[in-house]
Amino acid sequence: MDRLTLERLLIQIRWQTTRLSLIGKIGVGLLVLSTVFFWAAVLPQKEELHKFKEQAASLQQQTQIESVERAKLDDSQSLQVFYDFFPSIDSSPYWVKELDRVAKKRGIELSGSEYRLMQEQGSKLARYEVVLPIRGSYPQVRAFIADALETVPAIALVDVVIKRQDIKSGKLDVRLSMNLYLHG
Repeated sequence: MDRLTLERLLIQIRWQTTRLSLIGKIGVGLLVLSTVFFWAAVLPQKEELHKFKEQAASLQQQTQIESVERAKLDDSQSLQVFYDFFPSIDSSPYWVKELDRVAKKRGIELSGSEYRLMQEQGSKLARYEVVLPIRGSYPQVRAFIADALETVPAIALVDVVIKRQDIKSGKLDVRLSMNLYLHG
């Protein structure tokens, strides 16, 4: 484009702009602003979105490959993976402390507890029987049970006995029986 043509174009743009009302000028300004915003903000984000989609696809492929590799385990390997999930038998004090920590976190009163280690002949798992007499409100007891099951992955709830002194009492006397399974 030569200089003369460019000057004519600018003169015509100025003339058309002076013919516009205030609303028309605002509209043209918003159109120019949205075009600049599109080029400056939206298009670079589109490229980044494309990169993230490629990353997600590659991660999906990796997880599929890993799941296929896990599926190729033979019986003895898969059984070993199962046993490796359980904590070792010497870690029982840690898990008992975790139960105590969860009880304190939920405001539960522990009045004493009973522990008994049961190991059957020929079994690779040992069962640590835990009896917890606790006292608290119903929501506290429920929250404690939920947190205990989430915090200690190898524990199973066996029995719950709930007693209330009278109907007006807000506190429950609960006896929880749980089994902690350990790899021994």
